[in-house]
Amino acid sequence: MLKQAFARHPNVAALLAGFASATGFAPLNLWPVTLACLILLILLIECAPDRRAAFSRGWLFGVGHFTLGLNWIAHAFTFQDAMPHWFGYGAVVLLSLYLALYPGLATLGTWWLHHKLPSLSGRGRGWVGERSEPLSFILLFAALWLATEYLRSTLFTGFAWNPLGVTLLPSRAAIGATLIGTYGLGPIAILTAGGLLLALRRQSRPTAALLLPLFAFSLWGILSPAPTTPVGAPRIRVVQPNIGQDEKYSIEAEYRNFRKLSTLSGQPRPAPRLIFWPEAAIPAYLDMEPDWRARLAHLLGPNDLLLTGGDKVYFKPVEQDGTLVNKLSGANNSVWIVTPAATIAGRYSKAHLVPYGEYLPMRNILEPIGLSRLVPGDADFWPGPGPQSLTLPANPGRPALKMGIQICYEIIFSGQVIDPANRPDFLFNPSNDAWFGSWGPVQHLAQARLRALEEGIPIIRSTPTGVSAIIDARGQVVHALGLNRAGFLDSGLPPALPPTLFARLGNWAPFGLMLLLLGAALALRRAKS
Repeated sequence: MLKQAFARHPNVAALLAGFASATGFAPLNLWPVTLACLILLILLIECAPDRRAAFSRGWLFGVGHFTLGLNWIAHAFTFQDAMPHWFGYGAVVLLSLYLALYPGLATLGTWWLHHKLPSLSGRGRGWVGERSEPLSFILLFAALWLATEYLRSTLFTGFAWNPLGVTLLPSRAAIGATLIGTYGLGPIAILTAGGLLLALRRQSRPTAALLLPLFAFSLWGILSPAPTTPVGAPRIRVVQPNIGQDEKYSIEAEYRNFRKLSTLSGQPRPAPRLIFWPEAAIPAYLDMEPDWRARLAHLLGPNDLLLTGGDKVYFKPVEQDGTLVNKLSGANNSVWIVTPAATIAGRYSKAHLVPYGEYLPMRNILEPIGLSRLVPGDADFWPGPGPQSLTLPANPGRPALKMGIQICYEIIFSGQVIDPANRPDFLFNPSNDAWFGSWGPVQHLAQARLRALEEGIPIIRSTPTGVSAIIDARGQVVHALGLNRAGFLDSGLPPALPPTLFARLGNWAPFGLMLLLLGAALALRRAKS
């Protein structure tokens, strides 16, 4: 009866399957449900009567998938009084309507290639109607999903949130990202779903071939030892002050917020420490305000360093009532390295900015109709130069360390987080997830874990309200502070591993997988012809 209902209402089935598939992401992590939904999607595309149906079913799957998975975006609108709060729900749907184009293109391309190459077609009967060689069909779908997901992460500045491969983190098969990256894990999920479908059809040989990657990666993940933090590793302290978005920009709360940060940082001591504060932790312009630098230096021991988020601002002279005054023209979202001598040892500026969050595209059009940036402020942020490794000064108790930095949103872009010519010892990912609701922060953490896996380096996350974490080079969370609690993490810095294959090749690695899948599909076609 269920099969008949899906056959009669395939568009409804696609929408519901897409909605349910998003439960595989954090915080629910129901990744077997995602595989079941992918099975249904394969069936729906396999029996699509024409190109329009193939595209619409993939697109509707994507609408449901992104609407549930990105529901946290609606929460952000509750912190911006310049925009109607109810618009947040409409924004989630509108964004999902756009993002769904990419799975729609994957299903359309699969159907079209499948029928364009008639020698791929067999004479057997499938679930509904004529069915071509199923193994070739699944290989094509996996390859095109990879291609379109990569396009989603790059076109129009890209939106790489929740790639399909993130759902494999609980299975331990995500260790495959060390070879093929996050975009390569999406096809592994699709091959697994296809293998389960063929198992139901009792096609044992192709089933084994399709399930092998998941089982091999899962076994590797289980048997692969986590890197142990050696005795004498540099000491780090990660601070989570539990300062909500409604308090962050409050002048009245400024002293209280600083007191939280300073108390959680602990008393100065002779042993050297690296102290990590969140993104935009302080309302100060450190290069212009020596009093603020002195306040921060007072918190540090003689060999400590403080790494804190804070803005770098730029002014331009404008004439106002016949007088030249300095007007704010732009800013960088930065991380500063503050020394015990109240000097600045280095600065990194965020390169991959959030559209509508840190800058407003088409400002001249959108601002007059009441649409402004989600983050309060009069000026847009400007992008920095891209991934860099900053050298942290050595002292008698700590060797010189190279630190990469990715501020908040930047961490989600696979293959774009470190300078490969100057590989860092660890990545610092300060973030402000206080406006992401309860789903956004844990999804953000999951994607940071994949960056650690891909690059083979540990990641330090400091956020105002959670989830702050220390992640080792195998993507495992060593220590964490949950949502909406104040606290700190004291630990040794986990070691980096040798560069992974993905760290060496970048996104050429998943591109190679895509070519391999397409080549295998064509080889099967020739074998059948």
